[in-house]
Amino acid sequence: MIGRLNHVAIAVRDIAKASEVYRTTLGAEVSEQVPQHEHGVTTVFITLPNTKIELLEPLGAESPIAKFLERNPDGGIHHICYEVDDIVAARDALKEKGARVLGSGEPKIGAHGKPVLFLHPKDFFGTLVELEQA
Repeated sequence: MIGRLNHVAIAVRDIAKASEVYRTTLGAEVSEQVPQHEHGVTTVFITLPNTKIELLEPLGAESPIAKFLERNPDGGIHHICYEVDDIVAARDALKEKGARVLGSGEPKIGAHGKPVLFLHPKDFFGTLVELEQA
């Protein structure tokens, strides 16, 4: 069902500072900052040869990333994202197997302009899982 690893998302307090560390210290290719108002975050993508790293900074106090940073003041890994061929079919199969889909259960458009869903971390050993339509 799951395809390749699309990205690993890291919550940060200062996306400009984090971007600069990846750019200058690690020599990575870093995208521009993009506000994702529907998701309450600003994103930056770091391109690696085999996947991406997504940096997430909260857009306001109600952002899910703001809540994550309250519990994890230094930031850290927020979620992992896997690609799926058919997000609705994947959702239905996962729900049939007992996995919980967060929110309404309907895909939303994510940072890459493709449908995404999130799966409850308690069903995946404490890891928030994002599925993205390939």
